[in-house]
Amino acid sequence: MTADDDVEKGRPEAIRAVPVRHPGRWVAAAVVLVLVAMFVHFLLTSDALDWAEQRKYVTSTAVLKGVRNTILLTIAAMVGGMVLGTILALMRLSANPLLSGASWFYLWFFRGTPLYTQLLIWGAIGTLFPTVGIGIPFGPEFETWKTQELVTPMLAAGLGLILNEAAYMAEIIRAGILSVDEGQQEAASALGMSRSQTMGRIVLPQAMRVIVPPTGNEVLSMMKNTSLVAAVPFSELTFTAQTIYASTYKIIPMLVMACLWYLLLSSILMVGQHYLERHFSRGVGRGTEAGLRLRFRGGGGGQ
Repeated sequence: MTADDDVEKGRPEAIRAVPVRHPGRWVAAAVVLVLVAMFVHFLLTSDALDWAEQRKYVTSTAVLKGVRNTILLTIAAMVGGMVLGTILALMRLSANPLLSGASWFYLWFFRGTPLYTQLLIWGAIGTLFPTVGIGIPFGPEFETWKTQELVTPMLAAGLGLILNEAAYMAEIIRAGILSVDEGQQEAASALGMSRSQTMGRIVLPQAMRVIVPPTGNEVLSMMKNTSLVAAVPFSELTFTAQTIYASTYKIIPMLVMACLWYLLLSSILMVGQHYLERHFSRGVGRGTEAGLRLRFRGGGGGQ
């Protein structure tokens, strides 16, 4: 036997990679397929859903009016909530203890009480304040109006949603402002920029990367929270569905129809949220995010 033969015999054999088996994944996939098949079968065969009844009302004038009111309330609540929330966030960050304390109290109250309860109060606001007027504080009033006539159901619903949403948007905006490095604010100040210029041109544009994702979630939540304004009451989508089944006694079909409308509106909002997030997060953490996704799916080099 030659040395060359010994060398040949001493070489390690080629590594034969054996794919890792994942039986749990196959079992989970089979369970999901069975559940999906059962759900589809239920949708197609259940008499309780009464698809013919849903088709009858899904594009009716009353339902479309309810959808319109839902959209209008969502837009009004989010625009008003963001404007008031920005003011509250700046007050919360103020060095003035009175402004900071007032903002903290506002957030404490509106985040600590249920939205439905707040809307009930707005629905009965005329009992709490029979009249409203213009005049001198703690003095005579020059003009007064009956609150119940002045605050319509739509106005009461809008105010209730705006004031509640502002408390949550204030915390989101405050977190976004705090995420921007203080050194940039100091540099802007050194260049002679005022506090408002620094906030509008330096801080807020960068803070949007942090603000946009949770704001998108707030829009989705607000669109669904509009169903609570039945407490006022105001004729939005859910209230309209309730009005219809009060006369037809088709409760489940009308509620499912409302859910389908909510799903459609939510899907549209989710698409918009996706593109907004992609716009404001350009060039920030994309490689890391892709790596995490690959590792989660088992394609990375992690253990």
